[in-house]
Amino acid sequence: MAEWLPSLKTDTPQEGFELAIKLARKGVGYTQPDADVREKLRPVYADNADSLTMASQVVAIHYQTVAVANNYWR
Repeated sequence: MAEWLPSLKTDTPQEGFELAIKLARKGVGYTQPDADVREKLRPVYADNADSLTMASQVVAIHYQTVAVANNYWR
């Protein structure tokens, strides 16, 4: 598999947040590699507030990791 994550270092908090989103999306792709299955499942969670809240929580956890790796951009 090709390397896609050379570092958790980012120049800005905004870039860090975008990296956190990418980490979350990649996690879904690794968990369910079949794009057709992911597409079929999307309507199940797209309108579910609990599912969307959990997705936001995953991004937030990744953002915490990226922030620590960047010494909170100090």
